[in-house]
Amino acid sequence: MRTSHYPFSAIVGCDAEPLDDLGLALVLASVSPEIGGVLVRGQKGTAKSTAVRALAPLLPPVEVYRGDRFSVDPADPAQESPDGPFPPGTAVERRPVRLVELPVGATEDRVLGSLHLEQALTHGRVAYEPGLLARGHRGLLYVDEVNLLHDHLVDLLLDAAATGRVTVERDGFSVEHAARFLLIGTMNPEEGELRPQLLDRFGLTVEVAAPSDPAARVEVVRRRMAYDADAAAFSERYDRAEKALAERIAAARETARRARLSDAALLKIAQVCAAFEVDGLRADIVTARTALAHAAWEGRTSVSLADIRRAALLALPHRRRRNPFDAPGLDEELLDRVLGDEEPPPDGPEPPGGSDGPTGSDDPASPADDGGDGGDGAPEDADGAPSRPPEAGAGEPDRSSVPPRGPENAREAEAPRDRGDAERDGAGPEPTAGTTVGAGAPYRPRTFTARGTGTGADGRRSRALGARGRRIGAAPPGGGSGGPLHLVETVRAAASRPHGGGRIGLLPGDLRVAVREGQESNLVLFCVDASGSMAARKRMGEVKTAILSLLLDAYRRRDKVGLVTFRGTAADLVLPPTRSVDTAAARLDALPAGGRTPLAEGLLEAARVLRRERLRDPRQRPLLVLVTDGRATGGRGAVDRSLQAADHVAGLGVATVVVDGESGPLRLGLAAALAARMGAEHLPVDEVSADALGNAVRERAA
Repeated sequence: MRTSHYPFSAIVGCDAEPLDDLGLALVLASVSPEIGGVLVRGQKGTAKSTAVRALAPLLPPVEVYRGDRFSVDPADPAQESPDGPFPPGTAVERRPVRLVELPVGATEDRVLGSLHLEQALTHGRVAYEPGLLARGHRGLLYVDEVNLLHDHLVDLLLDAAATGRVTVERDGFSVEHAARFLLIGTMNPEEGELRPQLLDRFGLTVEVAAPSDPAARVEVVRRRMAYDADAAAFSERYDRAEKALAERIAAARETARRARLSDAALLKIAQVCAAFEVDGLRADIVTARTALAHAAWEGRTSVSLADIRRAALLALPHRRRRNPFDAPGLDEELLDRVLGDEEPPPDGPEPPGGSDGPTGSDDPASPADDGGDGGDGAPEDADGAPSRPPEAGAGEPDRSSVPPRGPENAREAEAPRDRGDAERDGAGPEPTAGTTVGAGAPYRPRTFTARGTGTGADGRRSRALGARGRRIGAAPPGGGSGGPLHLVETVRAAASRPHGGGRIGLLPGDLRVAVREGQESNLVLFCVDASGSMAARKRMGEVKTAILSLLLDAYRRRDKVGLVTFRGTAADLVLPPTRSVDTAAARLDALPAGGRTPLAEGLLEAARVLRRERLRDPRQRPLLVLVTDGRATGGRGAVDRSLQAADHVAGLGVATVVVDGESGPLRLGLAAALAARMGAEHLPVDEVSADALGNAVRERAA
C-alpha cells in the first residue's frame, strides 16, 4: 500500500495496540459509519488533520457506476443518481473512498453545487455541477476548524446529516441526490465552541494534546523529520502495518454485521447515559453502535463491559457539557460504579430482523432514524439552539457541571475604603477593601442583536452584509457589498441587452456581484465600579455572574467581551477584548472590590479601549455597559473630572447603558444624571439582578 500521505500507523499512538483515543475513534467510525462521525478537539500541532487524512486509504473501496458523478451504490436500487438512470449492464468500477475537505471559507454554491457555466455559456444549456456534498457521498467529509464554519454552511450540513439527501432549487434547475458521508471535524477549542446542533451530530469526540513524555515527543519529531526527508521510503517502512490495519477494518465490518447487543447490555448503556444526565436519546443510540463496533474491532460478536466503557468515554463527553466552563471528559469513577463488575448476560435465541445491529451497509448511514433523541424535533430558541424544559431545582446550580469558583477570601487593599455606603443602601454589609466576590453559575442569556445591518467581521449575532452568508441578490460592483462576482446575474444582464441574435458579449456594465447577508460579531465592553460603594457581596456577585453569562454567550457567537474596573485611585483593563472564556472566567473570579471611586479614570480607560478597538476594526460595533452608582470620590476634583470624562465618552458615539448601583430610601440620582449627560440609557438598581443586567445588554445594542 504505497501512500504519498503520512501513514496512519506511523502516528505515535496509532502504531500499537491498544490504539489511543484518536486512532480508536476514527477506526470505530470507519467500522460502523452509522455512529455518525468524529469530532477531534485539541490545540494546534497535535496531528489532528494528519490522522484524518491518513484514514481514507485504509477504508475498503466502493463500487460505483462508471461516469456517475454522484457515486450511488449499484447494489442499492433505492439510490437514484441525477446522472441516471443506469440500465442493466452499465459498467461498474471500484474506486478508493474519497476524502472531501470542506474549507471554512467555502461558498454555498461550492457546497451544494451550482450552474455549470461552461455548458450555459457555450451551449446555452442549463446543467448542474455537483458540489462537495455530492462528492462526499459514501466517503469522508472533513471540516478543519469546524468551529469556525459559518452558520449558513452549518445549516446545510445539518440538513444533509439529518436526511441523508440534498435538494437544490436554484438558477433554473431542481436536483435531489443522496449525501451520506462520515463527518469528521477538527477544531481548536480556544477559538470558540460549536453550535449545539452540529456538536450533537458528531457521534464521537476526542480530546487530544501533545504528549508530555519527552521520549514520546522525541519519537514524534524523529518520524516527522524522516518523512519530510524521504516520504516514499518512510511510507514503505509502514506499508505492511498499513495493509494489516486495512484488512482488520474490513474484517471488523464483516464481524459487525453479525454482532448483537443483548438486552442486558442495552440496559447497562441506558443506565450509563441516565447517570450522566445527557440530553436526548441519541447518546444511547451512538453508545450502543460504538460498543458493537468496538466488539467487532476486537473480533467478538457479543458486547462486554469493556466495550460499553470505551464507547461511553468516546460518545458521552460532548453531550454532557452544558457550556464551555464545564470540564471535558467523564467521571470515570462514576462510570465504573454504574457499570459494575458483572458482565451482561447474552440473550436467548437471536431475534429475527436483528434491529439492534448495524445496517450492514458499507455506506455511512443517515442518522435520520435517531428519532427519539429529543434534539431534532425540539422547539428552538431565537438563536437556533434547542430549548430545554426547566430542570428540577433550577435555582441551585449543579456544582458537578460548573467548575468551582475561587475562595471568597479577604485581601488587603492599598486604597482607602469608602465606608458606609453599602450599609445605607440596605444591600448587606460591605466587605473589607480588596474582598474577592465569586460569580455564580452562568445562565443562558437571551439573544440580543445590533439594530440595522452592519459590515463587521463574521460572527453569529447581528445582521451584516459581507462576502459570506446567504445570497440575497446581486448589484453592480462598487455598492459596498464586497461580494464575489455573480456569474448568473452577470450573464442575465448581458442577455437582457439587444444583441441581434448573435453571441452574447459581456460589457463592464453587465458585471454583477453577489450581495450576501450573514452575521457579524460585536464588542461588549463592561466598565464596572468595584469600589466600596458597589462592593456589597450580593450586588457584585450578580454583576460578575451577568458578565460571565454574557461572555459565555459571546464566546459561542464569536463576539469580543472586555472588562474595565475602577477602584481606589486607578482603573484597570482586567480583561482585554477576548474570546477566551477560560481566561475570562479566571480573571473575573479574581476581581477584588473595595476602596474609593475613581469614576473619571474608569470612563477614560473605557474610552481608550474603545478607540483602540475602533482603530483595529472600524466595522465592529461596540456597546458600553457602565455599572456604577454615579459617585466620584477618587482624587482631587473627582466630580468635575468625571463629568468631563462622561462628555468625552459621549463624543465617541458609542451606545451606552448605565446600570445604577444606588438603592435604598435615600438616593442622590447621580447615575441618572450621568446617563443623561452621556446620552445613555439608565437602568435603575431595582433591575440589577443577574437576569435584569443581561436583559439590559441584550435589548440595547445598536
